[in-house]
Amino acid sequence: MKLNKGFSLLELMIVVAIVGIIVTIAYPAYQEYVRDARRTDAKAVIIEMSQWMERQYTVNGRYTNASGADPALPLVKSPKDGPDVVYNLSVSATDDPDTFTITATPDAGGPQNGDRCGGLAITQTGVKTSSGAVADCW
Repeated sequence: MKLNKGFSLLELMIVVAIVGIIVTIAYPAYQEYVRDARRTDAKAVIIEMSQWMERQYTVNGRYTNASGADPALPLVKSPKDGPDVVYNLSVSATDDPDTFTITATPDAGGPQNGDRCGGLAITQTGVKTSSGAVADCW
């Protein structure tokens, strides 16, 4: 009576091939999930900044401060906590104190650089846009 005490090389190669196929499919899906999570975090920060601007309008009657300059924003990056910068945030300076556009631009050396959605923006009227190739980023 002969007992098998291990795996044959063929069985091992089949397992390695199956694991390789799974990793080939799963890893890009995971990377896209992480990009979506970073984008969602940036959208939350943009909305928070938009709410802050609306509070400034309520207090001052304009989106700029009393001197006409852009107010000092509480947030300039996303994620707002931690040392990593994925998106750089800015408010457009306009001559009209009744308008603003908040823009989140992927950091040039960051992990979102080359993202399919590109930069994200919102105006004082709530119009949300993206500069990427895909229209459904918001």
